[in-house]
Amino acid sequence: MTGGDRRVIDKVTWVRVESGRVLAARSHGKTVWYLPGGKREPGESDLAALTREVAEELSVSIDPATVHHFGTVEAPAHGQAGVVRMACYTAEYRGTLVASAEVAELAWLGPGDRDRLSAAGALVFDELHRRGELTG
Repeated sequence: MTGGDRRVIDKVTWVRVESGRVLAARSHGKTVWYLPGGKREPGESDLAALTREVAEELSVSIDPATVHHFGTVEAPAHGQAGVVRMACYTAEYRGTLVASAEVAELAWLGPGDRDRLSAAGALVFDELHRRGELTG
């Protein structure tokens, strides 16, 4: 695939680490885990997409005042042609995390769980590990 015909799936994701583990979600019928988030609607900002997707998937509210860009990663898309480009953000939240919509379950993944994540999620996982944030 050349650079001109490469399909890019543009996503915004939430990187949430608690007690040395990163929050991950699994969709119904899938085995791979991903970081919560999703695709932007046309004209939607990163913050608007992040807030909407997290509310839809996890039933919590992101605190906009605490949103910080963690980084952007790009990796092969899981199960389809092209690549995923993820703009990743950290943020505090209000509410209780509950899997909803297309999410079958949530998990807190630690240092030994890298291979359970999508390729893009694994890159974020690597950076969290490098920073010493994954300890559980």
